[in-house]
Amino acid sequence: MKLRSLALAALVVGAAGIGAFAWATAPARSAAESWQGLGEPNLANGERVFSEGGCSSCHAAAGAGEEGRLVLAGGAPLKSPFGTFYPPNISPDPKAGIGNWSLQDFGDAMLRGVGRRGEHLYPAFPYASYARMTPRDVNDLYGYLKTLPASGNVAPPHELPFPFNFRPLLGAWKFLYLNDAPRVVLANSDAKVERGQYLVEGPGHCGECHTPRTFLGGLETDRWLAGAPNPEGGAGRVPNITSGAGGIGGWSASDIASYLETGFTPDYDSVGGAMVAVQKNMARLPAADREAIAAYLKAVPGH
Repeated sequence: MKLRSLALAALVVGAAGIGAFAWATAPARSAAESWQGLGEPNLANGERVFSEGGCSSCHAAAGAGEEGRLVLAGGAPLKSPFGTFYPPNISPDPKAGIGNWSLQDFGDAMLRGVGRRGEHLYPAFPYASYARMTPRDVNDLYGYLKTLPASGNVAPPHELPFPFNFRPLLGAWKFLYLNDAPRVVLANSDAKVERGQYLVEGPGHCGECHTPRTFLGGLETDRWLAGAPNPEGGAGRVPNITSGAGGIGGWSASDIASYLETGFTPDYDSVGGAMVAVQKNMARLPAADREAIAAYLKAVPGH
């Protein structure tokens, strides 16, 4: 009888623990007041944020090219060690896209990784970086997206093996890796470095490719921007962009800013691979933003 009572107690405690963990890791929407009082979107800034985040790089259709980059039809495959993701349509189409989304719907996806139906979103969408964005920038970006061409394309479902296709597990991933804290703490940073930190760690989401990951897919922030394997599993390596050995310590801040604008390194090599699209987006930013990114990269600890 005593053994049976102990077993029953263990089951109750285990069930309670599972229930508490499920509650703690359930998708959590933001408070409605977070999105109030922001005013009309600043479309010029929204376009700037669009370039900072490289939205067209993932959400334009495969092979869309320069002419189609503003038609955010989705569906271009994004391969990863966890399976193949298909970025969704984020055009203003009311059925296939986000035309019927509210600002809060959009903000919850961007900053919390929560979909319109209250589901966890996969972190192939880099909300773990976007979590650092300001509500005003999110508001401006959303306003700008609503001015772009609509598309009725419906992206295919993700192709993920078990257990990665079990969305509730993403709550545990968020528990470990989703926060809005700075990736690095920089002493004596000025306004330019702080602007660069916001751009790199937030909308620019540079660390998503340039930082190594754990076996669970979270960023190893103690090796921030130290270079990483190709995130799509192919040949090549994403480079170290710190001042450490094998990085860009020999580049000046003006070299970095020039590279982001022109695509040419100080040795007159040219940008290649997935960085081509990133560099094109960076070239659309004001010079002050590229200079801020450069100042931040020079301030980041070397690895």
